[in-house]
Amino acid sequence: MSWIQRLYETYENCANAPQFAGDPPMPVSHTKQQAHIEIVIDGDGNFIRATIVPKEETIVPATEESAGRTRKAVPHALCDKIQYCAGDYERFGGTKDFGYPEFLSQLEQWVAADFHSKAAAVLKYVSKGSVVRDLADAGVVALRSDGMLMTEWSGEGTPPELFRLLTPDAKTKQRDQGSAFVRWRVQIQGEATSAVWDDGSLRESWMRYCDRRGGDTDVCMVTGELALVSVNHPKRLRHGADGAKLLSSNDESGFTFRGRFESSTQAYGVGSIVSQKAHSALRWLIGRQGARAGEQVFVAWAIGGAPVPDPLVDTFDLFALVSPEPHISVRSSYSGDAGQRFAMQLKSAMQGYRAALPETEKIAIIGLNSATPGRMAITFYREFGGHEFLDRIATWHSTTAWHQELSKERRFVGAPAPRDIAEIAYGRRIDDALLAATVERLLPCIIDGRALPRDLVMAAVHRSCNRSGLEDWEWRKTLGVACALYRGLERGEGYEMSLEEDRSSRDYLFGRLLAIAESIEESALHAAGEKPRETSAAKLMQRFSMHPCSTWTTIELALKPYENRLRSRWPQVLTSRRKQLDAVMGKFRPAEFVSDTPLSGEFLLGYHCQRAVLWGGGKADSSGNYEGNSPKNGAE
Repeated sequence: MSWIQRLYETYENCANAPQFAGDPPMPVSHTKQQAHIEIVIDGDGNFIRATIVPKEETIVPATEESAGRTRKAVPHALCDKIQYCAGDYERFGGTKDFGYPEFLSQLEQWVAADFHSKAAAVLKYVSKGSVVRDLADAGVVALRSDGMLMTEWSGEGTPPELFRLLTPDAKTKQRDQGSAFVRWRVQIQGEATSAVWDDGSLRESWMRYCDRRGGDTDVCMVTGELALVSVNHPKRLRHGADGAKLLSSNDESGFTFRGRFESSTQAYGVGSIVSQKAHSALRWLIGRQGARAGEQVFVAWAIGGAPVPDPLVDTFDLFALVSPEPHISVRSSYSGDAGQRFAMQLKSAMQGYRAALPETEKIAIIGLNSATPGRMAITFYREFGGHEFLDRIATWHSTTAWHQELSKERRFVGAPAPRDIAEIAYGRRIDDALLAATVERLLPCIIDGRALPRDLVMAAVHRSCNRSGLEDWEWRKTLGVACALYRGLERGEGYEMSLEEDRSSRDYLFGRLLAIAESIEESALHAAGEKPRETSAAKLMQRFSMHPCSTWTTIELALKPYENRLRSRWPQVLTSRRKQLDAVMGKFRPAEFVSDTPLSGEFLLGYHCQRAVLWGGGKADSSGNYEGNSPKNGAE
């Protein structure tokens, strides 16, 4: 159970750390709920006013049972749904489980054991049993013509505001206003804050009361000490509506431990405080720096709270965390520095993290997903030394670095994010399950240095060859990601990010030929003043990847009319391109050129690098020089 121990240590290190003072982990014996209604009362428990709160999460006191409640009606301590805190809920036709007696009894015990003025004021008010009537008079809840709580809107126009915030029942499609969550403001003269959820003394009062409640003790498997053990562990880890639990011992169905142990504590025993702190730390980390792929979530963190790079972001976002100039000039990298500037920025970024991260610091990475609404699984977990983790992140970003054009604002040299890789391989409409599975396959490649899945790389290569189904910006994005993946897959080949004119491998040379042919046709169209259109080379790119020699004959014949245009208008461009074609053709071995076997993803590297050199990021003039943005390859 090292994961829960690391989370517990994280809470202990970060809960009172000054750098997290504005956003600390949630205190123990509390939970986070989405409030719908705010009721303001005075210190004597008299109603003042009520308003609707549009989807605002609030930290409220809770017991272990109420924080982990599912179907069972167990009230929170102070703030809760109308069905719990309104004594007149049943009188107004409420149909949900009526938990008012339990809510009132628990609040009375708290105030009697550890008095607090705000809790006492709320107790005085709810004891009157007039919450629904007051909310109806304030226009917050809606009543039918018979005076009962409205469950569906059948009138014309805009439905009541509270209706729009509540989720309808999956079966009946009705909205029970008893599900609306109420939080309190208590206006007491001389006190700085009226919000009960922001009152530190109120939180401390509730935690003291919880410490005195007692319960079953056993050995905590995390601390090794005797402690009050937890039976009902927290939920709502990934988001406010998340009902899946990491730890559960419910043996009423499913038989999670029966037959092997007599009790749940024999299967596992975690102290109540340890469980709350660990789950609170996990929830806090997910909210701060979690990466989501559908319902799956990943988070990497330093146990001591130091900043660490997110393993699931692209290089653009990685540099943006530590550099005022997060993007890298694509044009300067193409012009011959072979990624030198990228390497320097990557080194600088890693040095920044390394300086803030002690060598003895532990880094943990966890992945969570749930197959059912009530059970959550740990799909991925690793622990590293701080500098070892940074080395692995740097290796990923260097070995899969390529020129990326993800959008007009996101042009950089570096590694793509796993989410972009999944969308490139399987399309933008990828479903959440396939997205989560793909990210899960890629994470060991990033963290453990495993080889990239070949089927994933080939899927990206094939999509980049099929240009007909992609818009121009989407194809450029696909091409950059496919090149990055192939370079990472064949890292032993030592491919550079600029044109390698001395590389004589067959696939690389065929890619260069295709880029030169495309350049001739586009230059001719531009010289004639025609609008850019898809070239013959672009149309035949997929066929070219499968049958390069025979397809090249077709492409070369189609170039003749465009060469004639250039000969009459821009002869210097034609001469330059023909020299380049001859130079590339001269590097082929005869047997390799006439071979019609399919090309590997290497041809995309040669094509992309040659294309970048020819266009140089812009249009050609009559001398064959390129400046500005080309019709096909410029700004979007």
